[in-house]
Amino acid sequence: MKNIAIFASGTGSNAKKIVAHFRDNTAINVALIVSNKPTAKVLDMANDNNIPTLIINRADFYKSTSILDDLEKYQIDFIALAGFLWLIPAYLVKAFPNKMINIHPALLPKYGGKGMYGHHVHKAVCKNKETESGITLHYVNEHYDEGNIIFQATCPIAPTDTPTDIAGNVLKLEHYYFPRILQSLLSDS
Repeated sequence: MKNIAIFASGTGSNAKKIVAHFRDNTAINVALIVSNKPTAKVLDMANDNNIPTLIINRADFYKSTSILDDLEKYQIDFIALAGFLWLIPAYLVKAFPNKMINIHPALLPKYGGKGMYGHHVHKAVCKNKETESGITLHYVNEHYDEGNIIFQATCPIAPTDTPTDIAGNVLKLEHYYFPRILQSLLSDS
Protein backbone atom coordinates (compact mmCIF):
# COMPACT_ATOMS: atom_id res chain seq x y z
CA MET A 1 0.00 0.00 0.00
CA LYS A 2 1.30 3.44 -0.97
CA ASN A 3 0.16 6.30 1.24
CA ILE A 4 -0.45 9.81 -0.06
CA ALA A 5 -0.56 13.04 1.93
CA ILE A 6 -2.46 15.88 0.30
CA PHE A 7 -1.40 19.42 1.24
CA ALA A 8 -4.14 22.01 0.67
CA SER A 9 -4.95 25.53 1.84
CA GLY A 10 -8.54 26.02 0.67
CA THR A 11 -11.76 24.29 -0.28
CA GLY A 12 -10.06 21.12 -1.45
CA SER A 13 -11.95 20.41 -4.67
CA ASN A 14 -8.89 18.66 -6.13
CA ALA A 15 -8.29 16.83 -2.86
CA LYS A 16 -11.91 15.64 -2.95
CA LYS A 17 -11.46 14.28 -6.50
CA ILE A 18 -8.25 12.49 -5.47
CA VAL A 19 -9.93 10.97 -2.41
CA ALA A 20 -12.88 9.77 -4.51
CA HIS A 21 -10.55 8.36 -7.18
CA PHE A 22 -8.60 6.24 -4.68
CA ARG A 23 -11.50 5.33 -2.37
CA ASP A 24 -11.65 1.66 -3.42
CA ASN A 25 -8.03 1.31 -4.54
CA THR A 26 -6.23 -1.49 -2.73
CA ALA A 27 -2.72 -0.26 -3.63
CA ILE A 28 -2.98 3.52 -3.06
CA ASN A 29 -4.47 5.28 -0.05
CA VAL A 30 -4.99 8.93 0.89
CA ALA A 31 -3.66 8.67 4.43
CA LEU A 32 -3.41 12.31 5.53
CA ILE A 33 -4.66 15.81 4.70
CA VAL A 34 -2.30 18.63 5.71
CA SER A 35 -3.41 22.26 5.82
CA ASN A 36 -1.91 25.55 6.91
CA LYS A 37 -5.37 27.02 7.57
CA PRO A 38 -7.41 25.72 10.53
CA THR A 39 -10.64 26.89 8.84
CA ALA A 40 -9.93 25.40 5.40
CA LYS A 41 -12.90 23.53 3.94
CA VAL A 42 -10.57 20.70 2.89
CA LEU A 43 -10.44 19.69 6.58
CA ASP A 44 -14.23 19.20 6.59
CA MET A 45 -13.92 17.03 3.48
CA ALA A 46 -11.21 14.96 5.20
CA ASN A 47 -13.38 14.55 8.28
CA ASP A 48 -16.35 13.47 6.13
CA ASN A 49 -14.11 10.79 4.59
CA ASN A 50 -12.48 9.65 7.86
CA ILE A 51 -9.04 10.85 6.76
CA PRO A 52 -6.69 12.10 9.48
CA THR A 53 -5.73 15.76 9.30
CA LEU A 54 -2.73 17.82 10.34
CA ILE A 55 -2.80 21.58 10.76
CA ILE A 56 0.61 23.18 10.47
CA ASN A 57 1.86 26.63 11.42
CA ARG A 58 4.41 28.73 9.58
CA ALA A 59 7.07 28.80 12.32
CA ASP A 60 7.19 25.02 12.72
CA PHE A 61 7.05 24.42 8.97
CA TYR A 62 10.02 26.64 8.20
CA LYS A 63 12.08 26.55 11.41
CA SER A 64 11.88 22.88 12.33
CA THR A 65 11.56 19.54 10.59
CA SER A 66 8.82 18.22 12.87
CA ILE A 67 6.44 17.61 9.97
CA LEU A 68 8.77 14.81 8.84
CA ASP A 69 7.89 12.92 12.04
CA ASP A 70 4.19 13.33 11.30
CA LEU A 71 4.62 12.13 7.72
CA GLU A 72 6.61 9.13 8.95
CA LYS A 73 3.91 8.35 11.54
CA TYR A 74 1.39 8.04 8.69
CA GLN A 75 3.93 6.17 6.52
CA ILE A 76 3.61 8.73 3.73
CA ASP A 77 5.23 7.69 0.46
CA PHE A 78 4.11 10.56 -1.76
CA ILE A 79 2.84 14.14 -1.37
CA ALA A 80 0.36 15.90 -3.64
CA LEU A 81 0.05 19.68 -3.36
CA ALA A 82 -3.51 20.66 -4.25
CA GLY A 83 -3.85 24.38 -3.76
CA PHE A 84 -1.21 24.61 -1.04
CA LEU A 85 0.09 28.17 -1.10
CA TRP A 86 3.30 28.01 0.96
CA LEU A 87 6.71 27.49 -0.58
CA ILE A 88 8.00 24.02 0.31
CA PRO A 89 11.20 24.18 2.42
CA ALA A 90 14.37 22.46 1.19
CA TYR A 91 14.38 19.81 3.94
CA LEU A 92 10.94 18.55 2.83
CA VAL A 93 11.90 18.54 -0.86
CA LYS A 94 15.02 16.51 0.00
CA ALA A 95 12.97 14.05 2.08
CA PHE A 96 10.62 13.39 -0.87
CA PRO A 97 12.76 13.61 -4.03
CA ASN A 98 10.52 13.14 -7.07
CA LYS A 99 7.80 12.06 -4.67
CA MET A 100 6.04 15.39 -4.34
CA ILE A 101 3.98 16.98 -7.09
CA ASN A 102 2.02 20.18 -7.51
CA ILE A 103 -0.79 21.14 -9.84
CA HIS A 104 -0.68 24.63 -11.34
CA PRO A 105 -3.69 26.23 -13.07
CA ALA A 106 -1.77 27.41 -16.13
CA LEU A 107 0.77 26.25 -18.65
CA LEU A 108 4.19 26.64 -17.08
CA PRO A 109 6.70 28.18 -17.40
CA LYS A 110 4.39 31.12 -18.16
CA TYR A 111 2.20 32.39 -15.34
CA GLY A 112 4.11 30.71 -12.53
CA GLY A 113 5.96 31.93 -9.46
CA LYS A 114 5.12 33.63 -6.19
CA GLY A 115 1.66 35.17 -6.18
CA MET A 116 0.56 33.32 -9.31
CA TYR A 117 -2.24 31.14 -8.01
CA GLY A 118 -5.97 30.83 -8.47
CA HIS A 119 -7.75 33.84 -9.90
CA HIS A 120 -4.48 35.81 -10.22
CA VAL A 121 -3.32 33.34 -12.87
CA HIS A 122 -6.57 33.44 -14.83
CA LYS A 123 -6.66 37.26 -14.77
CA ALA A 124 -3.12 37.40 -16.18
CA VAL A 125 -3.90 34.83 -18.88
CA CYS A 126 -7.03 36.78 -19.88
CA LYS A 127 -5.26 40.16 -19.81
CA ASN A 128 -2.55 38.83 -22.16
CA LYS A 129 -5.24 37.58 -24.57
CA GLU A 130 -3.90 34.03 -24.62
CA THR A 131 -5.74 31.63 -26.93
CA GLU A 132 -5.30 28.65 -24.61
CA SER A 133 -4.64 27.86 -20.99
CA GLY A 134 -4.51 24.63 -19.07
CA ILE A 135 -2.83 22.79 -16.25
CA THR A 136 0.68 21.75 -15.39
CA LEU A 137 1.60 18.93 -13.05
CA HIS A 138 5.21 19.20 -11.94
CA TYR A 139 7.61 17.88 -9.35
CA VAL A 140 8.19 20.20 -6.43
CA ASN A 141 11.55 21.82 -5.79
CA GLU A 142 12.63 24.72 -3.57
CA HIS A 143 11.17 27.36 -5.92
CA TYR A 144 7.58 28.19 -6.83
CA ASP A 145 6.49 26.36 -9.99
CA GLU A 146 10.01 25.55 -11.25
CA GLY A 147 10.14 21.76 -10.77
CA ASN A 148 10.37 19.42 -13.74
CA ILE A 149 7.12 19.24 -15.68
CA ILE A 150 5.36 15.86 -15.64
CA PHE A 151 2.21 16.59 -17.63
CA GLN A 152 0.27 19.41 -19.26
CA ALA A 153 -3.24 19.59 -20.70
CA THR A 154 -4.77 22.53 -22.53
CA CYS A 155 -8.14 24.13 -23.09
CA PRO A 156 -9.00 26.82 -25.65
CA ILE A 157 -9.86 30.36 -24.61
CA ALA A 158 -12.54 32.21 -26.59
CA PRO A 159 -12.06 35.95 -27.12
CA THR A 160 -15.12 36.56 -24.95
CA ASP A 161 -13.96 34.35 -22.03
CA THR A 162 -13.57 36.03 -18.65
CA PRO A 163 -11.10 34.95 -15.95
CA THR A 164 -14.03 33.11 -14.33
CA ASP A 165 -14.74 31.22 -17.58
CA ILE A 166 -11.07 30.27 -17.87
CA ALA A 167 -11.01 29.14 -14.24
CA GLY A 168 -14.00 26.85 -14.80
CA ASN A 169 -12.45 25.21 -17.86
CA VAL A 170 -9.08 24.79 -16.16
CA LEU A 171 -10.72 23.29 -13.06
CA LYS A 172 -12.37 20.62 -15.22
CA LEU A 173 -8.92 19.63 -16.48
CA GLU A 174 -7.54 19.58 -12.94
CA HIS A 175 -10.32 17.36 -11.63
CA TYR A 176 -9.98 14.91 -14.50
CA TYR A 177 -6.21 14.64 -14.83
CA PHE A 178 -4.75 15.14 -11.34
CA PRO A 179 -5.96 11.83 -9.83
CA ARG A 180 -5.09 9.89 -13.00
CA ILE A 181 -1.55 11.28 -13.30
CA LEU A 182 -1.03 10.68 -9.59
CA GLN A 183 -2.13 7.06 -10.01
CA SER A 184 0.19 6.63 -12.99
CA LEU A 185 3.17 7.99 -11.04
CA LEU A 186 2.45 5.80 -8.03
CA SER A 187 1.91 2.71 -10.16
CA ASP A 188 5.25 3.25 -11.90
CA SER A 189 7.30 3.75 -8.72
